[in-house]
Amino acid sequence: MTDAKKSYEEFFRRATNAAHAPFPFQAAFATASEIPSLVQVPTGLGKTAMAVIGWLWRRNHAGPGLREATPRRLVYCLPMRALVEQTHKNAKEWIDAAGLADQVDVHMLMGGEEKSDWDTNPERDAIIIGTQDMLISRALNRGYAMSRARWPMAFGLLNTDSLWVFDEIQLMGSGLATTAQLEAFRHSLGAKDGNGCRSVWMSATMQPDWLGTVDFKAKIPSLPVLKLEDEDQRHFEIKKRRSAAKPLKQAKATMGDAADLATEIRAAHKPGTLTIVVMNTVKRACELFDQMNKSVVPAKAKKGAALVAAPVVVASLKLVLLHSRFRPEERTAQMKAAFDDSLSDDGTIVISTQVIEAGVDVSATTLFTEVAPWASLVQRFGRCNRFGTANELASVRWIGLPAAEKDAEKVRFPYELSDLRAAEKQLRALKDVGVQSLPHVTLTYKHTHVIRRKDLIDLFDTTADLAGNDIDIDRFVREIEETDVRVFWREWDQPKGFEPPPSTSPSPHRNELCSAPVGDFRDFAKEPKRKNSVWRWDFLDEVWMRAEVAPGQVYLVHADAGGYSPSSGWDSNSPDRVQPIASLAKSKTTPNEGTESEDLSHIGVWQTIAQHTDDVCNELDRILKHLKPREAAQLRLAARWHDWGKAHSVFQQALPNGAPIPAQYWAKAVRTGWKRYTRKHFRHELASAIAVLDPTNRAIDDEVRDLVAYLIAAHHGKVRLSIRSLPEESRPAATGRTAPRFARGVWDADTLPHTNLGGGVMTHTATLSLEPMELGLCESAPFTDQPSWLERMLGLRDTLGPFHLAYLEAILRAADMRASAAAAKGAAHV
Repeated sequence: MTDAKKSYEEFFRRATNAAHAPFPFQAAFATASEIPSLVQVPTGLGKTAMAVIGWLWRRNHAGPGLREATPRRLVYCLPMRALVEQTHKNAKEWIDAAGLADQVDVHMLMGGEEKSDWDTNPERDAIIIGTQDMLISRALNRGYAMSRARWPMAFGLLNTDSLWVFDEIQLMGSGLATTAQLEAFRHSLGAKDGNGCRSVWMSATMQPDWLGTVDFKAKIPSLPVLKLEDEDQRHFEIKKRRSAAKPLKQAKATMGDAADLATEIRAAHKPGTLTIVVMNTVKRACELFDQMNKSVVPAKAKKGAALVAAPVVVASLKLVLLHSRFRPEERTAQMKAAFDDSLSDDGTIVISTQVIEAGVDVSATTLFTEVAPWASLVQRFGRCNRFGTANELASVRWIGLPAAEKDAEKVRFPYELSDLRAAEKQLRALKDVGVQSLPHVTLTYKHTHVIRRKDLIDLFDTTADLAGNDIDIDRFVREIEETDVRVFWREWDQPKGFEPPPSTSPSPHRNELCSAPVGDFRDFAKEPKRKNSVWRWDFLDEVWMRAEVAPGQVYLVHADAGGYSPSSGWDSNSPDRVQPIASLAKSKTTPNEGTESEDLSHIGVWQTIAQHTDDVCNELDRILKHLKPREAAQLRLAARWHDWGKAHSVFQQALPNGAPIPAQYWAKAVRTGWKRYTRKHFRHELASAIAVLDPTNRAIDDEVRDLVAYLIAAHHGKVRLSIRSLPEESRPAATGRTAPRFARGVWDADTLPHTNLGGGVMTHTATLSLEPMELGLCESAPFTDQPSWLERMLGLRDTLGPFHLAYLEAILRAADMRASAAAAKGAAHV
C-alpha cells in the first residue's frame, strides 16, 4: 500500500467511524493524480462518501501536488431538494469526526435567507450543497430565490476554483447539457485551466455520450473514468451488496388505481420492516397516502351494494408521506419519521416520489415502484435490500401502465410513454433486479435545450429590462418536471381586503419556503378569492406588488389564502389557513433588498469614509493572502477608492442626525433616522466609478483604469455592464440647449469633494461627467474621443472572461461586506 493510500484509509476510518477500510474505488478517487470526471459505480456503494471524504483528504492531508490540483470549493449538486439536508448532515458529521470543523465550512443552498454568507469567504475551503435548480441557476448568473444584486458573486465563485460533483445525472433533464456546456465555457471563455474548476458526473447507469453537447463532445474521449475494478469486485462487502436478492414481480394494481394499490401494499408489507412505495408524481403520492389511511371492507348492506371505505387503526404501523413540496421544518420531520432507526412491531410504510430515487442511504425490505424510465428504475431498485441483509424477505413489485392507451397517456407524466413502454418490456423479462441480475441496457439521452456561448455571455449583464423582465433560463436548468417557484406564508392586516404587505417586511427565511409547481401556482394565484393574496417583491421600487408568476421566483402569500397542509405539503386546493413558521420570531431576518437600499451602511455605528475604507482594505489583504489573482493590485486600488461617492451631497444628506463630527464625510451610521434620498435610485458607487474613470484623475494609471472603475461600480451588484437612468428618476433642470445627463441619481456636473480615503490617500475635488453612458465615442472633455462605459466594460468581459471578471467582483464585495459586518458586530458589543 502506498503512503498516500495508507494516509487516506486512516482518514476515511476516522471520518466515517467505520470498521472497514474504504472501498478500492473510493481510495482511487481520492489518490488519483487527476480527479476522475466520470464515475460509474452501482448504487448503494458510497459514491457520496467517495466524493466528499476524498475531496476533504485531498485538500487537507494529500501531498502538495494533489492539494494544489484540488479546487477549494466542493459544489455538490443533487437532482432532488429533499436530499440536500441528508447530504449536508453527512458532510457535517464527516468533517466533525475528521477534526476539520474549523478549516472547512458546509453550506446548504435552499433559497431564502441563508444562515451563513458562503460567498463572503472566498478564500476558505467550503462544501456547498444544493439542488440543480439552486446551483445551476447561480452558475448562470440568475440565482433562483436569491437577491438579484448578489447573483454575480455566486456566478464568479461557483465558476472559479470549484469542484462540481453532479450526483445521479440520469435525473437532471436539460440541466445535464448545461453542466457539460459550462465546463466547456470555463476553458473557452477565460483561463486554459478552466478557472480552476473541474466537473465530476456520477451515475450507476451513466454513459459518456450523455455529455456529448456541441461544445463539450470533443473532450469526452480524454475524460478520466472511474469504474469498479477487479479489486472492488473481490471486496467482501461489495460482493454481498452486488449479490443481494431482489425478487421481482408485477403488481396487480396499475398506475392511477390508488384504492387497489393501497390494498395490495397493505397485504405485501411485512410487520417490523420498512416498505417504500415510489410514485412518479406528487399528486398520485398524495392520493395513495389518503387511500392508505383507509381500508376497503364489505359494507353490511344489501347484496350488490357498493363497497364503502372505513378507517382502520393499526396500533403501531407508521405511515409517512414524503415528497419535495414541504417547508423545511415539516420536510425534516417527515424524513425523520420515515427513516429513523427504530421500527415498531408493525413497521413503516413510506409513500414517496422521486425524492427517494437517489442519494438516500436507506434499505427497504419491500419496494413498490411505478414504472419509470430504466435509469430511474435502477436507482429505485437500489433502495431495496441495499446491503444484502434481507435476502429471505426482500421483494420488489412494479406497477404497470393501464392497458388502454388513453388511460396510459393520462398517467405517463412526467415521462414519455415510449420510455415507460420500453421499461415495461425489460421488467417482464426479469425475475430479480439485484445488481448482478440487471441486464446491460444502452440508454440514450436526448438534449432538448442546450445553452450556447452567446446565451452565457448575454447572461453576464444582470440589468433587467425596463419592464423588470430577465432572460429566462428555465429551459437550461431542468426539463423532466416543471420548474418550481418558492412560496412563503405570512399574515398582515388587510382591512380592505387587498392591501399589500408592508415594505418593511423582512426577506424570506429559507425555513419558510415551500416549493410549488409553477403552473399549479399560476392557477392558484389567478383564483378570484386569492388574487389579492399573492405578492412579489419589486427590486426597483422596493415594494410588494402583484406580478406575473415566473419560474424560480419567490412569492409571499397571505396565510388566510391557504394552499398548504403540514401533513401533505403544497396543496393548491387546501382552503385552510396556513400557520406561518413560528420559530422565525427568534431568527435573524434581513430587509428585502432594492435599488436604493444601503443596508450595509446602517450598521449601528458611525464610521468615516476613511475608517471604513481602511477596514475594507484590511479585509481584502486577508483574502488575498490566500488567493493570488493576477489583478491583486487593481483590487487594492478599487478597495481604496470604492466609497468616494459617499461624499456626494445626496448621500450625506440622507444620514441620520447626530454625526459625531459634522464636518466629516461619513460612510456608515446608526440604524435609525436615515432619510430617503433626495434623488430617487441614487447609487453612490456610480459616482465613485465615474470619478475614477475620469482620465484627469492621475492617481489611477490608464492601463488599469477600466477594471478599477468596473470593480468600484459593481461593488453592490447594482451598477455593472451598463449605465442608464431608471423610471421615475429626478431630472436635472436643463441649461441651454442640452439637457444634462442623469443616471441612478447622479447628474452631469455633480461634484465629489476633496475626501480622505484613508491609507494616506486624499482625493481632489472632482466634477462628474456622465458622457460615457452614451453609446459611441465620447465627444467632449474630459472623455473626448474615448470609448463609452459599455464599450470599455464589454472589452473587460471579453478580455478577462465573464467568469474571472465576476470572480474579481466577488472578492472586492466580500471584503466590503465583511468589513461592514465586523463593524456592526463591534457596535453591538459596545
